[in-house]
Amino acid sequence: MKKITRLFDFPYYQLKNHPLDAALVTKYDGKWVKTSTKEYIDKANAISRALLSLDIKKHDKIAVISTTNRTEWNIIDIGILQIGAQNIPIYPTIGADDYEYILNHSESIYCFVSDEDVLEKVNAIKSKTKLKEIYSFNHIKGCKHYSELLKLGEDESTQEDVEKRKEDVSSMDLATIIYTSGTTGKPKGVMLSHNNIVSNVLSAQLKFPLKQGERALSFLPICHIFERVFLYLYQFGSIETYFAESMDKIGDNAKEIKPATMTVVPRLIEKVYDKIIAKGTELTGIKKMLFFWAVEVGVKFEPYKKNGPWYELKLAIARKLIFKKWQQALGGNIVFMASGSAALQAKLGRIFGAADMPIMECYGLTETSPGISASDKRNNEWKIGYVGKVIDGVEVKIAEDGEILCKGPNVMMGYYKDEAKTAEVMTGDYFHTGDIGEFDAEGFLKITDRKKEMFKTSGGKYVAPTLLENQFKQSRFIEQIMVIGDGEKMPAALIQVNFEFVEEWARRHEILFKSSNDLINNSKLLARIQEEIDTANKGFGKWEQIKKFEITPDVWSIDAGHLTPTLKMKRKVIKAKYVDLIEKIYRS
Repeated sequence: MKKITRLFDFPYYQLKNHPLDAALVTKYDGKWVKTSTKEYIDKANAISRALLSLDIKKHDKIAVISTTNRTEWNIIDIGILQIGAQNIPIYPTIGADDYEYILNHSESIYCFVSDEDVLEKVNAIKSKTKLKEIYSFNHIKGCKHYSELLKLGEDESTQEDVEKRKEDVSSMDLATIIYTSGTTGKPKGVMLSHNNIVSNVLSAQLKFPLKQGERALSFLPICHIFERVFLYLYQFGSIETYFAESMDKIGDNAKEIKPATMTVVPRLIEKVYDKIIAKGTELTGIKKMLFFWAVEVGVKFEPYKKNGPWYELKLAIARKLIFKKWQQALGGNIVFMASGSAALQAKLGRIFGAADMPIMECYGLTETSPGISASDKRNNEWKIGYVGKVIDGVEVKIAEDGEILCKGPNVMMGYYKDEAKTAEVMTGDYFHTGDIGEFDAEGFLKITDRKKEMFKTSGGKYVAPTLLENQFKQSRFIEQIMVIGDGEKMPAALIQVNFEFVEEWARRHEILFKSSNDLINNSKLLARIQEEIDTANKGFGKWEQIKKFEITPDVWSIDAGHLTPTLKMKRKVIKAKYVDLIEKIYRS
């Protein structure tokens, strides 16, 4: 076939080069159901024919909202794209106001939803939008099922019209608008062309050692470009793609299918690690001693046997006795995991590398489709604490103030209906990422902070909160932490404790408490967390050390508004929620 230039070329490439019996696999009613490459394409074509019968024109917008990743999402995606329309993926857990805004701003005229919860939200605001109809993936009373479109598209006599539409789609045409969750204000609609994403997939796949027929487990939200690019990458490489039932079932599903790879975010790895350590603390005697000995070995891990033969001998023993069990928890077949969205703690990068489940850090933004750089465990291109080297076809330079600027075919077309905001982030062909970073002598890129998140104390000293936060989060007592202090005399912190661990710690130390709120004000716990703060502070200059902290009473979550859908902190929201605690830190 011709060179891949459009997103819908990927499944056809797979069909010609290495078709799969299990191209896409979703669990229904407790059973994994496989969709072959041919069936995938046949269904996508049926959807395209149905959409044509509904008079969908080129550049019409169709929203897709799914609580979990699933086969249907991909079929709808290709069905929409190959007739020149655009897929508008929307995060499922946002509020009704954001649904209304995105559907109206994008001018979506049809919408696909996964389940009753999403349908209820969309129905609540449907009358205020231009939506003509809603289709669901699950069978829901009172809602049209997406299989009605498969039925409508059964007549293949209009396939010639689909082929004409396909031919009319240029690589430079708009493919999708992705609304960034953002930490402030209304979401921005990032316009990405077929070429933006295709170029990124083809460059990124060179970084990841996967073999045809291996399995991937997909669970990060498909509405975000990181996971979506990997799904196209799996299609290009003929990787069997299994969709996890839910975030809670990742471990169970991994044991079932034994994936070679999965994409992750640091928050997930932190939670996995915390659970593993919690199980280790329950051990006794020699088993407990060996467990924590292995962890200590892992903390010192360096790739490519840089620690020498004596360390490698200890590592081999740790892997055989302890880390092999960690591997089994994720199926025992992991070749690598790709991490994005935020910085991964170097400690976790080392420990999971030691456990022979290497985490390849990647870097990019929605506006860059998303890949700018990626680690590769081959060819000495994996360096813990760095986000790899810049991928092929992309140019990066560091501005005078340290900001990372990116140029290449991956840079977005712009923000939808917002030329002013587009102009703010572009200098010529260079996109301003808003991230501060640096290259080392070998060409590895390191992200040090977000430009907008750095602040200056009243003493004129700059503080990079992300560096501090990543260090403090290594404590098992601390689930989330936000460093504050802009314009104040000193940095301080708002902390959400790891309630599960802290309650277990309190019981072990015979600390009585009636409620979580009672516990977080306990003097012994506060003293213990102060010890954690003091230990972490030693790695920083006096001007940036945390002098005071307050513990927040609730769990920081997406639903409560503390976090974006990609688990990044909404700093302004958190500050507003805990203004009384901040006043207590600085004014009491």
